[in-house]
Amino acid sequence: MAASLEELEQRLSHLRTELRGAVRARDKAETARIRRALREAEAAWEQALETEAGPDGEALLTEPPAPQASATTGAPRRKERPTHGSIPIREQVHQALTLLGAPASPKLISSTYEAFFTESLVATKLASLRRDEERSFTAQGYARPYYICAALTHDRLVPARGLLALSTWPVERRIIGPLSPRADFLTHAVGTAEQIQRLTTAGHPAPDAAWRLLRRFALTIPGAYDAAAPEPEPVRVIAAAHAEAAVHQQEDDQQRQAAAQRARAQLADVQQLFGAAPMRDALRDAGGTLS
Repeated sequence: MAASLEELEQRLSHLRTELRGAVRARDKAETARIRRALREAEAAWEQALETEAGPDGEALLTEPPAPQASATTGAPRRKERPTHGSIPIREQVHQALTLLGAPASPKLISSTYEAFFTESLVATKLASLRRDEERSFTAQGYARPYYICAALTHDRLVPARGLLALSTWPVERRIIGPLSPRADFLTHAVGTAEQIQRLTTAGHPAPDAAWRLLRRFALTIPGAYDAAAPEPEPVRVIAAAHAEAAVHQQEDDQQRQAAAQRARAQLADVQQLFGAAPMRDALRDAGGTLS
């Protein structure tokens, strides 16, 4: 007996939950199996819907000629397939930033996610993400467990250009002072090396892309890379990054802490996450004039 629409919809929901777990576990074989099952369930759902609609509903279920013709080639179907059960882009960014441990650019976030996870993350899609997150926070407050927010400049407390951060981080970690870009770079290197260590310990060899990412970090950290070795050693990268970070850590921490204190005293919650309005915007909102 054919499954009902309700049963098929429950199966689709269950499969999407399983797919998310398989993707997070980086189990490629299981991910492929679940995707096949999803496609079969979706086809069965379409057939059941057509049967339920009957002859009178045929026109409603028929796709326009152009999309239907292109679907027979297979290319559009491959483009659309990842949207079924795929991880939301904000969650992808959250996972990458959690791994990196410090504010990062969309390009680095994308490279990191693609190095360690099975799905791609297109950096250009992050352009409007922070604005969407700010609108959501303004409307709902702390309704979500986390938000993708801004890093803040240490002097004006405005959004640091081209950097994303997590709302769950303390303000100090999201402040960008004169020494912070290098300090955060070293934090990124440590986070990448530690993730490779975790994978290795768990018996899951790190992908080649992850090693290439670690090599990019190691090449610019004194003592982190042995040119004679086929791959950088995570332990060595971590030690070298910590050694360099210690040189400027005290001064960088002081600058961040001072800026964070000003942010907490002067800014509302939404501004602490997404930055104060630049002076030009503030004057315009206040009805002022610019010379």
